Amino acid sequence: MFEQVQSAAARLRGHAHATPVVTSRTLNRRVGAKVFLKCENFQRAGAFKFRGAYNAISRLPEAEKQKGVVTHSSGNHAQAVALVGRELGVSTTIVMPDNAPVAKYNATVAYGGRVVSYNPEEASREEISAALAKAHGYTPIPPFDHPDVVAGQGTAALELMEAVETLDHLLVPCGGGGLLSGSAIAAKGMDPGCRVIGIEPDVADDATRSFRTGMLHTVRNPPTIADGTRTASLGKITFPLVLQYADDMKTVTESAIAEAVGFLFYRMKLVVEPSGALGVAALLSGKVPDARRVGVIISGGNIDGEMITRILSAGIAESG
Repeated sequence: MFEQVQSAAARLRGHAHATPVVTSRTLNRRVGAKVFLKCENFQRAGAFKFRGAYNAISRLPEAEKQKGVVTHSSGNHAQAVALVGRELGVSTTIVMPDNAPVAKYNATVAYGGRVVSYNPEEASREEISAALAKAHGYTPIPPFDHPDVVAGQGTAALELMEAVETLDHLLVPCGGGGLLSGSAIAAKGMDPGCRVIGIEPDVADDATRSFRTGMLHTVRNPPTIADGTRTASLGKITFPLVLQYADDMKTVTESAIAEAVGFLFYRMKLVVEPSGALGVAALLSGKVPDARRVGVIISGGNIDGEMITRILSAGIAESG
């Protein structure tokens, strides 16, 4: 699998941004470690998802590209697929929940994606996508459970490891496990001694429970502000990869996530969505106490104005 990540990196060169690695003395002092943030909020379409979408769609046979692709996503993967489709001349259909963040919905449409909305309380996005694929001959490009998507997502960690050379910990947000499994594969390929830790919200801890028990757990529409982690479970591909390559899983509270979004905004001048702030939330709340050199994947920056205003306003109120 590490060779697939390396091949994906070559394929993405000149198409995906090589995003910056940022440090903060204030953050280092707060957590007692040297922290390196891989800022995928500066990636095209505002999140790491562009990497996996481009790697997967660009590898399709021409006949499949001509028929178009379909996916399901609450936002970041939706935007990425729509943008890649526009670049490669591939029509894209995206199944999105009707409560998807407005900014992510609008961007998906602006990139040329055809959005099919659904009520997540009444329907399954996977079933809707499968029905569309069958009816129209579309090729499914799932948000995480696809080997080319996993390999593409792993290139973010590969770039980070190339930039900093050694890490004792790598903290990675986890929803469906595409970024976590790809990052773990890349990190272990570069530095086998690096401990890779997936981070989830407390209220969306299906992957953590799955990791601890070795049995796949699910959660339905968890009430977390980290909308990118609202996937029901790890996938058939990502679950065994997480078990094989990740070293641990940690969870963080909703208040810790909000604090991390505020810290990144005020202290580091970074706009980061709640899902992207999970690793920083884990550090600030003391979930990784023995860290010395820590890499953190900041997975995205696509946050609605209403959401970030609510988070920042609450933080100001709490601080007096």
